[in-house]
Amino acid sequence: MTGSKRWIFLGLMTSGLLTGCASDKAAERGTNAPGKSSPASSEAIHPEPARGEHVTQQDVNGDGKPDVWTYTVADAGANGEERFRKVRQELDLNWDGRVDLTRYFDEASALMREVMDLDYDGKVDATYFYEKGANTRRERDFDGDGRADSVTFYERGVLVRKERDTNSDGRVDYWEYWEGGQVDRIGEDLDGDGTVDKWTRNPNNAARD
Repeated sequence: MTGSKRWIFLGLMTSGLLTGCASDKAAERGTNAPGKSSPASSEAIHPEPARGEHVTQQDVNGDGKPDVWTYTVADAGANGEERFRKVRQELDLNWDGRVDLTRYFDEASALMREVMDLDYDGKVDATYFYEKGANTRRERDFDGDGRADSVTFYERGVLVRKERDTNSDGRVDYWEYWEGGQVDRIGEDLDGDGTVDKWTRNPNNAARD
């Protein structure tokens, strides 16, 4: 691989993956339904092309096989002229011929969402969400059941909260609240009712990774 192609590929790999990134009981509710993790998803890492999508392929490592697939659709520009708008991009990060990262773009061609196969088993196990170029939420599926086990929330690029389903029952039972770059308090649901039963204040960064 030439030096220039290597840097292009590394840029594609890292630009999205490294982007960052009342009562206290009532405050634990988060953006999902009370006490529940995100619903199970059967989303494919490599979805079938939608009608009207046009795909272009790139071979960035020079092995004769495509590594990047960019999907566009015909659209009208600001002045009514026809243009091709990028809606999705797929990348093969380890050059095994399979898609490992899929990026979705909104109507302004801004990054909206990324789905990733981090262990190269063909299944989505991480999903990152973006607003105006900033990462707002990261979901991880550690047990492969199609449901998020860990959700990390960001505000203006700063980590503010982590939620986890520690026993894989589909309900959030562990909360971390972050302030000033460190864990401020930890809440735990001990009886499975979706609300905090035990608080640990000022844990001095002793929270779980």
